[in-house]
Amino acid sequence: MKLAILSNGPGNYSTKRLVEEARKRGHDVEVIKYKDCYLALDDKHPDVYYKGEKLPKFDAILPRISNNMTKYGCAVVRQFEMQGVYTSAHAVAITRARDKLRAAQILAKYDVDTPKTFVSRNTSDIDHLLDQMGLPVIIKLATGTHGNGVILADTRKAAKSALQAFYLYNEDGTNILLQEFIKESAGTDIRAFVVGNRVVASMQRASLDDDFRSNLHQGGLGVPIKLTDEEKKTAVKAARAMGLHICGVDLMRSERGPLVLEVNASPGFGIEKVTGKDVASKIIEYIEHNAPRHAGKDKIGA
Repeated sequence: MKLAILSNGPGNYSTKRLVEEARKRGHDVEVIKYKDCYLALDDKHPDVYYKGEKLPKFDAILPRISNNMTKYGCAVVRQFEMQGVYTSAHAVAITRARDKLRAAQILAKYDVDTPKTFVSRNTSDIDHLLDQMGLPVIIKLATGTHGNGVILADTRKAAKSALQAFYLYNEDGTNILLQEFIKESAGTDIRAFVVGNRVVASMQRASLDDDFRSNLHQGGLGVPIKLTDEEKKTAVKAARAMGLHICGVDLMRSERGPLVLEVNASPGFGIEKVTGKDVASKIIEYIEHNAPRHAGKDKIGA
């Protein structure tokens, strides 16, 4: 199989692991820095150019699109889709997952349990929203990542001040969400790595201090954890709802059962180091099984 990994570069740990496993299984792998690609917008010849040359036809692509390059990265993915190349993640699914508001709407549509969430563009609504949600409350940007753009407000005054600050400096018009604070899971969450229809690795992440965020990029500590059957089903259900076959699903344990916080379209591979699970090989195996069956079927219009 001729496989292209769309990445920021070969030095990335997750990219290294994917290349290692793919080559170990006999595949021809090329790492493409998608931000350095340019596209020929011709419906008869939707080519992708890289380093001054037209890229050959690949059997499959594996997108690893960073959050700050979502728009252009997904444009590159769409170009491959127009060629009929199999992709482990469609551009539309990546885009939806990156927009927390859209993702929340999709999860609600497919009856995936999540913390209670509200969105408003008017700070005058805050009192009414807090009456329904209670305090403390989490306030987050719809496009935040790695725990950035997230604030915990424990008073009405703090919530109003945070919202006003977000709106004041939010020049690009990003939506702002208010989310229920789950006190029984404060400072901890669970990352379930989904490949296909099953969870292949899982870890619990906990903050090292009194930070309510548990993300590893914020200094959180990860430890292996065994999920309940309900948690596994919830993670897979969330992945399906978002149309992602390979993703990280972030969960919280609550008194009313597992709640989905986020579905990550390009999850990091730190979970391999924490759990000792070989996630990369499971991803390559999934692509091996599915790319031949979808050969030429993913071709779409512009």
